[in-house]
Amino acid sequence: MAKKIVFIGSGSLVFTRNLVRDLLTFEAFRDAEIALVDINETNLALSKKAVDGIVAAGNYPAKVTATTNRRDVLAGADGVVTTIAVGTNRDFYNDIAIPSKFGLSINVGDTRGPSAIFRFLRTLPPMLAILRDMEELCPNALWLNYTNPMAMLCRALQGSTDTVAISGLCHSVQGTAAMLCRFIGAPQEEVTYVCAGINHQAHYIKFDWNGKDAIPLIRKAITERPEIYNEEQVRNEMFLHLGYYVTESSGHNSEYTWWFRKRPDLLEKYCTHGTGWNPGLDCLPRKELSKDETTEERHIREFGNFKADEFPLTRGQEYAAYIFNACFGDHTMFHFNGNVRNFGLIDNLPYGCCVEVPVLASQRGLEPIRVGALPPQLAVLNNLSAGCEELAVEGALEGDPRKIYHACLYDPMTATACSMAEVEDMVAQLFEANRDWLPNFRHFN
Repeated sequence: MAKKIVFIGSGSLVFTRNLVRDLLTFEAFRDAEIALVDINETNLALSKKAVDGIVAAGNYPAKVTATTNRRDVLAGADGVVTTIAVGTNRDFYNDIAIPSKFGLSINVGDTRGPSAIFRFLRTLPPMLAILRDMEELCPNALWLNYTNPMAMLCRALQGSTDTVAISGLCHSVQGTAAMLCRFIGAPQEEVTYVCAGINHQAHYIKFDWNGKDAIPLIRKAITERPEIYNEEQVRNEMFLHLGYYVTESSGHNSEYTWWFRKRPDLLEKYCTHGTGWNPGLDCLPRKELSKDETTEERHIREFGNFKADEFPLTRGQEYAAYIFNACFGDHTMFHFNGNVRNFGLIDNLPYGCCVEVPVLASQRGLEPIRVGALPPQLAVLNNLSAGCEELAVEGALEGDPRKIYHACLYDPMTATACSMAEVEDMVAQLFEANRDWLPNFRHFN
């Protein structure tokens, strides 16, 4: 019987076309029903055109449907993928612009810190609505989420259901592993690793090449080859001082800590050369968000000329298709790093928080693998961010603005830039800018 996969937020075209391409390369899914969902009709039409083109180019017997109403297609789904974004261009701009007035040099703002917390607050209500629909219409479906902020969303969703299996996915783990293999000249198939921590701040606590510790080789490459050091200055500095390599990019990690964005000279030294990132609102994507170009115009400009016959149909490295295949395809077991709640997985991180750890996908479903204790210097870093995320999740579910304020108050980069009163003022301004999105919150004071 043909499997059914529902893509909610299919207008996120880079993810949708890559994930559909990967899915169709598995024999079990050649004839799958692929249901595309997006509330934006322009984006939905673009995704339908792209996926239809991939199906035709691969001569697959798959069926493709598209709708603006997810309830039309969720019934009987085997798998669900979410890649949604909640907010307008102006909302995303405000996420960056308001904190910047208080001295925060924010680079991406989609994972942690004030910008990500308010993105999370906007995104959680529709994600909870998706969860309730799945509990009713496809309670046995496996939900794989790519939407950021990953840790806060997965923690809130997983804590809100006893029915639906959910894991969050991020390509930074396998992407960084491939980069480290390149640094030391190791074939990827000869390298094994254990990566654990929290999303975008997990570390490779083991990285072996043919069974031998390759971490000294990584250190040698970074210290002896300037072109490698300059490629990822922030992450390479963190590795040299902490002893283990972190997953997500230098641009992201520069804003999760105290060390890189608090002074102009540090921005100049670590955040403008070699990493491809610029500070705060000077970053080109932030400039684009401030323009009057609509989301529809931007998507048409970026994706309107997609040609499936020029798109490679070979399987990529995103986890989703491999996981679906392991769980309800041909049942080939697959190891990946997923975002799940910390129930006995990492000893020195908060019980129940969202962690990113190795997971085994098989016919039995998803089975997180116990890691034990992180090296203490990594646990200190993860604990602070995980604690802020726990506060933000509690505040979101309870509609408690004071907990949101406290979550922002302890964010490392925010604390570096602001007094307590300034954080309070910033959070009040962010609540005001998001007033229409957050009717469940009591007035902030």
